[in-house]
Amino acid sequence: MTLQQLTQVKHWLILHGGRHPVESQAWDLVLTCWVLGWISVPSLLLLEAWVALPLSLAAFLLPTWYARARRRLHRQGRLRCDWLTAL
Repeated sequence: MTLQQLTQVKHWLILHGGRHPVESQAWDLVLTCWVLGWISVPSLLLLEAWVALPLSLAAFLLPTWYARARRRLHRQGRLRCDWLTAL
C-alpha cells in the first residue's frame, strides 16, 4: 500500500469511527505494527539481530496483507468492509 492509501483509509475511519470502533482500533494496531517495522530496522542492523529482520519485513507488509484479506473476505460475503471504497 502507498502512504496515500494508508492515509485515505485512516481518514475514512476517522470520519466513520463512531459506527466502526472495532475496525478503527484494528487499523490502529496494523499501523502501529507498520511503524514498529520501520523503526526496528536500523536498530536491528546495528545490533546485528539478523533473525528478527523477517519480523520487521512482515510488519512493514502488514497493512497490504490486512487490506487484501479484508477485500477477499468482503468479496466472499463473510465480512463487510465499508472502507474499501477509500482505496
